[in-house]
Amino acid sequence: MDEITVSPAPEESRPADEAPRADRTTRRAALVATLIALPVTVAVAGFTFAKLAPDEPAVAPRPSATAARPQSTAAVELPAPTLAERPATVCRALVSQLPERVRDLAQRPVTAGPEQNAAYGDPALTVACGGTPPIVQPTDEVWSVNKVCWHAVQEADATVLTTVDRETPVRVRVPRQYEQPLQWVSPISDTIVAAVPSAKSAPAGCTA
Repeated sequence: MDEITVSPAPEESRPADEAPRADRTTRRAALVATLIALPVTVAVAGFTFAKLAPDEPAVAPRPSATAARPQSTAAVELPAPTLAERPATVCRALVSQLPERVRDLAQRPVTAGPEQNAAYGDPALTVACGGTPPIVQPTDEVWSVNKVCWHAVQEADATVLTTVDRETPVRVRVPRQYEQPLQWVSPISDTIVAAVPSAKSAPAGCTA
């Protein structure tokens, strides 16, 4: 039996509409691919922006003296509990090294305990050294700012931040008018590192 060979039909013998149909199919496939790729591109762009965006707003530049907000120069009323010898020594060292300004807030006098208390601005941001350390629950959050670990408690008109990784506690009360409380303790943290020894232990979550 003779072998029968089937060959492709010549181009001129194909149906007249086959080429346009192929073109339409190709264009449709390209359109679908584009619609699928677009959300992926947007998602990747969003992820990239999120990774590059800072977790917290950058600290604003320190205003010049001429731009400092107006404030009272009256003494700020603060308690001055009696401290044991060691905490009293540590607190004197701390207060003597505190900066004259915290961001744009100038230091103000205090009514009691200038060797353990300090105040800045109006309304007053206060610093109190010594006293009872805070009780940190396992579910409480702590924040490390310039190598100092802080525990925060929200009050009606302020955020109270207390160190939990230092031999002697330091408490900073930041009035609600001052946004982003952790940024306000940054310069104070630097002084704490220099003047207040680290505690032997610290809550989980504190980092150096």
